Parts: sequence; C-alpha cells; structure tokens
Amino acid sequence: METKTGIRKKVKKVLVIAYYWPPAGGPGVQRWLKFVKYLPEFGYEPIVYVPENADYPIVDKSMLDDIPENLRILKQPISEPYRWASFLSTKKTKRISSGIIPKEEKQSALDKLLLWIRGNFFIPDARKSWVRPSVSFLSKIIQQENIQSIITTGPPHSLHLIGLQLKQQFPNIQWTTDFRDPWTSIGYHKKLKLTKASQQKHKALEHQVLISCDKIVVTSGTTKNEFRALTQKPIKVITNGFEPLVAKAGTLDEKFTISHIGSLLTDRNPTVLWDVLQDLVHEHKALGEHLNIRLIGVVGEAVLQSLEKYGLADFVTNLGYVGHDEVLQYQHRSQVLLLTEINAEETKGIIPGKLFEYLNAQRPILAIGPMGWEAGQMVEATESGVYFRSNDKNGLKKVLLNWYGAYKNNSLQVAPSGIEKYSRRSLTKSLAEYIAWESS
Repeated sequence: METKTGIRKKVKKVLVIAYYWPPAGGPGVQRWLKFVKYLPEFGYEPIVYVPENADYPIVDKSMLDDIPENLRILKQPISEPYRWASFLSTKKTKRISSGIIPKEEKQSALDKLLLWIRGNFFIPDARKSWVRPSVSFLSKIIQQENIQSIITTGPPHSLHLIGLQLKQQFPNIQWTTDFRDPWTSIGYHKKLKLTKASQQKHKALEHQVLISCDKIVVTSGTTKNEFRALTQKPIKVITNGFEPLVAKAGTLDEKFTISHIGSLLTDRNPTVLWDVLQDLVHEHKALGEHLNIRLIGVVGEAVLQSLEKYGLADFVTNLGYVGHDEVLQYQHRSQVLLLTEINAEETKGIIPGKLFEYLNAQRPILAIGPMGWEAGQMVEATESGVYFRSNDKNGLKKVLLNWYGAYKNNSLQVAPSGIEKYSRRSLTKSLAEYIAWESS
C-alpha cells in the first residue's frame, strides 16, 4: 500500500473465516462484505475463506456485485446436512436453517424430530463437518502466506472451532472471534431440545473458544457483559452498520406505510401494534383509507394469522424476500419503519442489522421490544423514533395518531443525531485499530 507521500506502507494480511457470503443474503453477509471492502484503507489485506457449495436459506445474487474486485477468496467444499433433511421437508429444513422455530404447541412430530437431531447430533451446529477439512487446508495457507492474524465470524459457531484448532497449531497467531449473535444464551438455543449432555458440550465449547482466542468482537453491550463473566480476554463492541445510499430513493409513499423489513418470526409478532391499529381503523375512517402494512422478508404463519384475527389482512402488502438494493429503496420511501423483538430477558441485547439502515433512511422508527432493549435505547438516543415496551398500548396509540396527523400535513420526519459512527467505514476503522492493538 502506498501513502500520499509515496512511501510504501507495510500491509498486514488477515484471514477472515466466514460461512455466509454472496450469493447468500442477510445482515451477516453485509457485515463482512463491508469490513473487507474498507480494511485495505487501514493497512490490512483481507483474505476471505468461505464454503464453495453452501446451502444458504436466503439467496440474494445482487450481493455478488458488492464483492471488492481485488479481494482474494479461498473456497473449499462443505457437506450440508440440511440438504439431506430436505428430502423429508424442504420448507421445514429451510426454516430451521434460518433460525425460524415454530412454537412448541404447533410443532409437528417431524418438527420435533428435526430439532432434536439438529440440537444433539450437530454440536455446535450443522456445519461442524467443515471444521476438519478447513483446518487442514488453512494450515497450509497460513504458512504459505505468512498470515499473522485470523478472524472467525459466527454463527455458525462451528467456524470458531476452526479458529480454535488453528490457534492450537499456530500459538503465535492472533485470533479474533466475531460473535454476530451470542452462542448458548440466544433465544432459539433453548428450543433445540438439547439433552443435558448436549447442553454441557455447548457450554464447554463456548468456554474453550472464549478463553483460547486473543480478542473478542461482539455486536451488543449485553453480549459483552455476558462474555465478561466467562473470560478475561479483551472484548469490544462493534455493531453492524450502514452504507450511504448511492441511488435516489424517490418520493415518500403516498400511503401511510408502516414497513417491517427482514424476518418477522412468530415470537416477534407485535400483537400490541395489531391491536392498536385495529382500534384506529375503526375509530378513524381516513386512517383506514391510508394505512398500508408492508412486510418484506420471511413472515411467520402466526403473524399472518394475527393480522387476519385483528381485521388487518386487507391492509397488508406481503412482498416476501427482495434484493438488498430494493430493500434500501423501500426503507427510504416508507412513512414509518417497524422494528420489533421478542419480549424476553434474553433478547434485550439483540440489535437487528436492519436498525442501522433504518437510521440511515432517516424515517421515523417504531421500536417495540422488551424492557431494557439495546436497540430501542439506540432509537431513542439517536432521536430516530420511539421505543415502546411490548405492553404499552395507550402510548403506542397516541404516537401513531400523532404520526398520522403529521403524515397528512406532509411533515412526518425525524432528524437523527450521532449516527455517523455507525457507517461501515467508521466501524471498519474501529475493527482495524482493535486487531492492531497488542493485548498483554
């Protein structure tokens, strides 16, 4: 790398080990796609290692256009158990692979069997068979390329086991673990029908990774606090982020659109919102004429049933999964952006990747989630919208009426503050500084 003065600056190679990569879709892909885009600006040459033939639950081929032109990408085949399970039910295996688990009372015998197999035969996850061949392949790459730093990003957390074994072979290499989600404390972990022995094995693997790596990156303060009780290794919060929109977003929707973008799982079903909207369309005829509930992404069956139950089905536009570029357009055009989370103690540290693009869209955010939810607190701190606990019907009704009034007057807007630190480039700078720092 050459600086503006013409002096050649030494570039450090960093090996990034990931599972989700284009053409996969979703925020986990965007996170590392952008990190590797900007790392060269801060003195690092990223080399990315990903599966050659992964079976991704969500595919977005538009992501392929975002891969940096000169990026070195290494690939090795992976054996995907979900492909075998799809012979029983393609739909069910796709949903389990995406982390969408039906409620206990609605699980079929096949659901329960697949969950039990997933939880107890594949520890820590269904990509565990990729660990051994990856270690064998990457051991040679590390020696050939004289790589001094590796980063593993999970889930799937089996990728951290690749890092663990490489660290055992190369004790002097710096290993950073990136936890986009927690391991044993994440909500769906409890739904995997784990035996006591399986639970203990998960805990043991998690502990071994946390005490063996050199540095830890997490996406929320809650996860940092959880891990702080398990390890003395350095931990840094580096959230997800946003890229400034290049293409014009166009004019705002004519309808009073409340848009949810991303997977709306059954447990995230914001029934308090549907209850309030049912009241409002009955009490205010004009609001009913303008209302549009736009859903983009995978939607749980119970969510659609709730919308029917509350008499809102006719107001719904369900678009399913759309490409990321199109998603950005919808975000910027929406009157209101909906952010919701499961109302549970273990979800208060979950900060959905969509939040950062919501912030960048600068449209009012309606956040509904648990007490102490970090994402909701960020909405309030940046003055980007309002945050309601999941049972505050009266407060929610008042705000929606006020927003609808502003919408009719063409004055519904927000002015976020302090969101620049969530740009992808700023976050990559923090990452580069962190992995460059020599911990004692």
